[in-house]
Amino acid sequence: MNILIVHNHYQIPGGEDQVAAQEAELLRAHGHKVITYYRDNSELKDFSLGQKILLPFRTIYNPRTCREIRKCIRENKIDVVHVHNTLMLVSPAVYYAARKEKVPVVQTIHNFRLLCPGATFYRDNQVCEDCLKRGLGCALKHKCYRGSFAQTLCCVLSMKVHRAAGIYKRLTYICLTEFNRKKLLGLKGLTPEQIFVKPNAVSAPEALMPELERQDRFLFAARLEEMKGIRVLLEAWRLLGANGPELLICGSGPLDEWSRKFAADNKMTNVRFLGRLPNDQVRRLMATSRALILPTQWYEGFPLSIAESYSMGTPVLVSNLGNGGSLIKQGVTGLKFDPKSPQSIAKAVEKMEAGKNVNWEENTRWVYDQALTPEKNYAALMEIYAAAKERVRK
Repeated sequence: MNILIVHNHYQIPGGEDQVAAQEAELLRAHGHKVITYYRDNSELKDFSLGQKILLPFRTIYNPRTCREIRKCIRENKIDVVHVHNTLMLVSPAVYYAARKEKVPVVQTIHNFRLLCPGATFYRDNQVCEDCLKRGLGCALKHKCYRGSFAQTLCCVLSMKVHRAAGIYKRLTYICLTEFNRKKLLGLKGLTPEQIFVKPNAVSAPEALMPELERQDRFLFAARLEEMKGIRVLLEAWRLLGANGPELLICGSGPLDEWSRKFAADNKMTNVRFLGRLPNDQVRRLMATSRALILPTQWYEGFPLSIAESYSMGTPVLVSNLGNGGSLIKQGVTGLKFDPKSPQSIAKAVEKMEAGKNVNWEENTRWVYDQALTPEKNYAALMEIYAAAKERVRK
């Protein structure tokens, strides 16, 4: 097949960029012709005054996108258009362009943007589903997109315009978890038949496995920010005391200074801050740690760190919340805890330390082999593309 992958990069690189690039390479490796249409929000820095004035309208519908996508489809005889992100420069115009050319669109749902202008279902340090339950006006009231009324209004108008136009009913969707799928079905007009569940894949660095040994330590690898739960995690480690296992913290963020001061003030000598590390180094730490720990305070999209941990045969301690919680089988591939409770986290750590009769490595590797390898990802993509083409024919 000839496949067009469309992705709008954010100004701060993230997991969506990584997934879009990996899937493009995976398809090429299997002999498909892959064309990419990328825009980058860093382009906004060079916009003229006139372009900035027009930006809100082009975020809703960008005529340039429509022209360029239609031309690309015709010139490259595209069979499927696979979209990852459209905000802000691509815009939903890509959907209309593909529809005019009678080519199916597959949209990967990386976050909750079709239901929540802020894309996270998270506000004021807690989970929030007000827009889903009470309407999009709630987002305007709280300025949910970047704390800006104007930018939130732009997102809300875009959602309302394209919902009214019915374009979302015409797409085929990839959700990364069953939890995501159930949430997306809250969008009026969508049917279960057009929504597929396909997790993101990661490659397993097999070469690392034989030489590495487990140590009595736990790994946190995420941004040091409120949403990732660094505060409650450090509170839990304070409860575990000096005799608790070592905690390695990989990452940086707005709570970096606070975290280091908290650990120093409480004489937490079993907590080490390693800063941001390259992915291969983080994977090695996963392979030598007793477990990855993810005290996330929000639903998450699809934490690649969980898939990476499974690929290394490492169980995961995670908040009993959203996508993270849905990826863990209690007592088999990891343990869950109350995300707001340091006591609950501490008990989960102690339970993991005591769970020596569970073959965590075998269990997590089995899940990885069954669902999270590149080959499994490719097979699932082919089935979804075939279903999308069939929907267009009907």
